[in-house]
Amino acid sequence: MATSRKPAKAAKAAAVEIERVQTGVRLEKRLLKVLKGLAEYLDLSLGDLLEGVALHALENKAPFSPATLKRIQDLKKVYGLDLGAVDSHRLSDG
Repeated sequence: MATSRKPAKAAKAAAVEIERVQTGVRLEKRLLKVLKGLAEYLDLSLGDLLEGVALHALENKAPFSPATLKRIQDLKKVYGLDLGAVDSHRLSDG
């Protein structure tokens, strides 16, 4: 996920067999729109995008290239997402 498209190297890597489960999560509406737009841009499912972001975060690694970060900023403007990491502990349903 470090680039804006799936790297060729990833296609050659051996597959890791996993078991996925269906889950119901609630997300802030604008955040979800940005994530869906980003997944579409990267040609990933939303679930694959979230898995990648979470796996990178758990290793304290940045999941996105500078070009992808630019796309994220564009999507945030389109969908009016003005929240940042600092807001993550202050969100409440209104």
